Amino acid sequence: MEGLPQHPAPRTVEEVFSDFRGRRAGLIKALTTDVQKFYQQCDPDKENLCLYGLPTEAWEVNLPVEEVPPELPEPALGINFARDGMAEKDWLSLVAVHSDSWLLAVAFYFGARFGFGKNDRKKLFQMINDLPTIFEVVTGSGRQPTNESALHHNSSKSKSSGKPSRQPEINPSKGVKMSPPAKEDEESGEEEEEEDDEQGATCGACGDNYGADEFWICCDVCERWFHGKCVKITPAKAEHIKQYKCPSCSSKRARV
Repeated sequence: MEGLPQHPAPRTVEEVFSDFRGRRAGLIKALTTDVQKFYQQCDPDKENLCLYGLPTEAWEVNLPVEEVPPELPEPALGINFARDGMAEKDWLSLVAVHSDSWLLAVAFYFGARFGFGKNDRKKLFQMINDLPTIFEVVTGSGRQPTNESALHHNSSKSKSSGKPSRQPEINPSKGVKMSPPAKEDEESGEEEEEEDDEQGATCGACGDNYGADEFWICCDVCERWFHGKCVKITPAKAEHIKQYKCPSCSSKRARV
């Protein structure tokens, strides 16, 4: 991450935990006391943005690192795209869950890098587990939800593709584009034509053909279809995006 100070890599369990605690404090600050500043920096018209917590208890919203593979595991990409597609508290909760996952990934990356054994890994996890998660702090919840669906409410404004076995609740008047779900009833001629169009589509990112067993999403601007995995959008996230812009269209909008 360009422009951020470099810190020596922690090598002991205590040092890794201290690093974890510092990054956690910075992330909590971004999602609580500095929440308005954080909200403003996550402009959906900008490119893919990430929320970074630093060992110094600071935080920063920035573009992902260009180095491949990165020196450290990267946080969730494109948090700004979902900001206006869902209630603010739900968006903050979603960012908090991803931040918890990132903190664990960074801590155990250090553990793997410096050869922590079974006892050291167990000790590190116990030290981490004694602290409330970021999600618990941000929401005031007593425990982490068992799955991410607890963070979301049903929305009729989503625009996403779905697997054949999955039929999310939508409002047909919104013109939502989806890959064709399996239906027992006969479909109208218009629906069949749309299905044929989708099945002939190719991913705007990787170029692969449409597959009914994969999650797809359509850009509202250029109307190209993309694999969810290629643009880092999951079905759960897509349900709360009112207007999806692919990375290419987002970049063009940001430069204007």
